[in-house]
Amino acid sequence: MANHKSAEKRIRSNDAKRVLNRYQAKTTRNLLKELRMSKDKSKVASMLPELSAMLDRLAKKNVIHKNKAANLKSSIQSHYNSLG
Repeated sequence: MANHKSAEKRIRSNDAKRVLNRYQAKTTRNLLKELRMSKDKSKVASMLPELSAMLDRLAKKNVIHKNKAANLKSSIQSHYNSLG
């Protein structure tokens, strides 16, 4: 249990940030899965910039590691290039 007023506030703010981070990470994972399952090149092309931006945002906020974001962006770009 927190003994100081600032510690109580930190607990509240951490909870709020955790909820937002989990929501954004889950949304990104869902979009990533949808992109990987898609076989339509035009649909993937429209989703690619949005997903890249989401990954960059998560990496910037340290929700995911920057190298993981780079690896995911690379893999989705490879998927896009492999579509005929």
